[in-house]
Amino acid sequence: MKEAEGLRQRRPVRPQVITEDSTAQETKHGSTYSNKVFRVTFMTLAVSLIISLFGAIILLECPIDPQPISFKEPPLLTGTLEPNFKLRQAERLFENQIVGPESIANIGDVLFTGTADGKILKIENGEIRTLARLGHGPCGSREDELQCGRPLGIRAGPNNTLFVVDAYYGLFEVIPLSGEVKPLVPSRIPVEGKKMFFMNDLTMTRDGKKIYFTDSSSKWHRKDYSLLIMEGSADGRLLEYDTETKEVKVLMEGLRFPNGVQLSPAEDYVLVAETTMARIRRYYVSGLMKGGEDMFVENMPGFPDNIRLSSSGGYWVAMSAIRSNPGFSMVDFLSEKPWLKRIIFKLLSQETVIKLVPKYSLVVELSDTGAYKRSFHDPNGMVATYISEAHELNGHLYLGSFRSPFICRLNLADV
Repeated sequence: MKEAEGLRQRRPVRPQVITEDSTAQETKHGSTYSNKVFRVTFMTLAVSLIISLFGAIILLECPIDPQPISFKEPPLLTGTLEPNFKLRQAERLFENQIVGPESIANIGDVLFTGTADGKILKIENGEIRTLARLGHGPCGSREDELQCGRPLGIRAGPNNTLFVVDAYYGLFEVIPLSGEVKPLVPSRIPVEGKKMFFMNDLTMTRDGKKIYFTDSSSKWHRKDYSLLIMEGSADGRLLEYDTETKEVKVLMEGLRFPNGVQLSPAEDYVLVAETTMARIRRYYVSGLMKGGEDMFVENMPGFPDNIRLSSSGGYWVAMSAIRSNPGFSMVDFLSEKPWLKRIIFKLLSQETVIKLVPKYSLVVELSDTGAYKRSFHDPNGMVATYISEAHELNGHLYLGSFRSPFICRLNLADV
């Protein structure tokens, strides 16, 4: 009996046999468990993200109150608007020596421009020097503009003087020989009960008695121009300053981002680029139609910035952004979707939205009737970028830019 019990105790334990089937079952079980964990984790993160996103959309404030705007289908880029690479033939001047030369004027062969760091520069014989400064430092960031100032439109007037519009400080006369600055229309003084938050461009009569200038908004500063465009605010104006009586009066109001202005060669009307609406309007300042207004050209292939005379009797118009057709225009797409604009500006910064705009440079020449005569392109903005103005001088186009660190010069004989 005892021997039998001993034998039973010493009986070897049968080893467990692991077969391929059992291993596969365990692997399958582990894989199923891992997949379940992954799905649960993914769904939890997705739901958390969606809840956070909806929470942000509901709770975050939107900086703009966008208005629905209707656009026609952009014109086809055919014929005189056919895409080309002519702007790539331009040469860059003073690269990394100038910051955002928005507008350009000349007295003889001497060039003048205003820059993003608040300076008015004089360029003579290839040398750059600071002629004047309307604001004060520090300068560098977008928020610094309020005190630094931002000279925009610049023109040469009679008696070899300069007239400059600073977006934050107002309208000035600058004496090139001495650098003396004379304030004419301070932005801090309201006109007909409205503040001038974003003074922009100017044009004047040959005798210098009348100056016409734009105030792009009574709500938004220049540093927030993308908010102005996306909101579609109709609070811009065209104004007239009489240099003899010192009076300022409003000629047009209810404009959506009035920008560049140009007096006609006959001085009977002023053209006003209404950037947000991709069109140019006309206001009559003399003659039988004085005080009247009409549309000079509408539904343009881009959003017009500054307007300047061409030697042919027409007008050069720089486009701040293009409306590609065929293609995609973000501003057109969002124009009748205010709800989507609110979401975008709740979630994204101005800088991020601006980066989404394609770098496509375009300058068009219009006839005196508003017909397209020719166009110069730089797809992707490889050479000429962020063009704000085309200033013709001695057979060349000098291309101003609101962001680039250079001036471009295009020989018209080559294109």
